[in-house]
Amino acid sequence: MNKGRLEAFTDAVIAIILTILVLELQPPHSGSLASLWQLRGVFAIYLVSFLTLIVYWNNHHYLFQLVERIDWRVMWANSFFMLVVSMFPFATSWVGEGHVGTFGPELAYGFVILMANISYVLLVQTLIRVNGPTSALADLYRQRHNWKATASVAIALVAMLLALLWPPLTIILDLLMLLLWAIPDQRIERHLMADSKKKSRQ
Repeated sequence: MNKGRLEAFTDAVIAIILTILVLELQPPHSGSLASLWQLRGVFAIYLVSFLTLIVYWNNHHYLFQLVERIDWRVMWANSFFMLVVSMFPFATSWVGEGHVGTFGPELAYGFVILMANISYVLLVQTLIRVNGPTSALADLYRQRHNWKATASVAIALVAMLLALLWPPLTIILDLLMLLLWAIPDQRIERHLMADSKKKSRQ
């Protein structure tokens, strides 16, 4: 099956989600800078969600550079990943409402992050099974070497639970977690460069 259509679908869904995020931003009701400052929380969580989605998209793009084949299992795993990330506008909007003294919005936001990380790990593992144990994907993305994925799930779980102590901690820890993924897996880039050099010598 052609992986190009799946990648195009994923790109389109993430683009739509990013569009919905920015459409949720409402201008102040007055022309004063003070009213704009009152929306600082809304803009902050929008920026966090925007960066998170961009990081997911970058790593998804890198991941599929190693994919040689897909099947119905990959399509469903990728659809599950899309389902989870499609919840970002809802979670972002709820956090942006700024409900003082409540932990529900941050807890829900942390849960979306946690499920997004889990769904991404499931997608990677499904791709490995479909492409086979001898594929480049399996060599570079085996779970024992993919410590960032395991760490991300653990950090997201802790971040979600921290909402019970002080809600902003969830967003802060999730934002710090992005540093793990801000630069996509360099093993993939090194593999692609080595493969390109090998083909050029042939």
